[in-house]
Amino acid sequence: RIQHLTILTSCIFHNSNLNSKLIMMKLAIAALLAGSAAAFAPAPMVKTSSAMNAFTVDNMPGALPPMGFFDPLGFADGADEKTLKKYREAEVTHGRVAMLAVIGFFVGEAVEGSSFLFDAQISGPAITHFTQVPDGWDALIITFIGAAEAQRAQIGWVDPADASYDQPGLLRDDYYPGDIGFDPLGLRPEDPEELNMMITKELQNGRLAMLAAAGFLAQEAVDGKGILEHFSS
Repeated sequence: RIQHLTILTSCIFHNSNLNSKLIMMKLAIAALLAGSAAAFAPAPMVKTSSAMNAFTVDNMPGALPPMGFFDPLGFADGADEKTLKKYREAEVTHGRVAMLAVIGFFVGEAVEGSSFLFDAQISGPAITHFTQVPDGWDALIITFIGAAEAQRAQIGWVDPADASYDQPGLLRDDYYPGDIGFDPLGLRPEDPEELNMMITKELQNGRLAMLAAAGFLAQEAVDGKGILEHFSS
C-alpha cells in the first residue's frame, strides 16, 4: 500500500508539474501576443507628447527603475538627436521582430506534423524549419520581407538622393522611431502620458523577447531539441 501511495503521489506531482509548465507557457504566449499587437501600434503622432518635443536621453520612453536609462557601453554619450532616433528605431524594430520570432518558435513547433502547410513535412526544432521549406517558397518569403522593409523605409527615411553622403540612413525630421502608421486594432491612446507608457511597455516586451529568442536559438543549436520538447521533458 505504501508503494502504491508513493507511485500515486509521484504521478500526481508529475502531472501537476507538467500542467504548471503548460500554464506558464500559455501565459507567456498570451503576453507576447499582446506585446506583438501593441508593437505595431504607431508611436506618438501628437506634437503635445513629451516624447515629441525633443528626443533626448532625459525624456526618451523606456527607462524604468531601478535601472533607469541603461546604457553601459555609452552609446548615447555625445549622440545627437538624429543618432538617438536611429538607435531607438533599431531597438524597436528588433524588439518587434523578436516578439514575432518567439511566438513563431512556439507555434511552429506546436503544429509540426499536423499543419496543412507543405504536407505537414516540416518537423524538428524551429531553427531547422526554414531550411525544410520547399524550393521557391524561400524566395517568396524574402520578397515579402523586402517589400515590407521598403515600405518602412519610405515612411521613415530620407531618400538617399536627398541626404548627404556622410549621413547614411537619415531619418525624416517628422518621423518618430517605430511609427509606421499601422494600428488596425486602434490601440494607440490619445493621452500623451498613456502613450508614453504604452511605448515603454512595447520596449520592455521587445527587450525580453530579444533575450528569449537568442536563448531559444542557442538552446536548440546546442542540443538539437525543440523548445516545447524542453518544456515537456
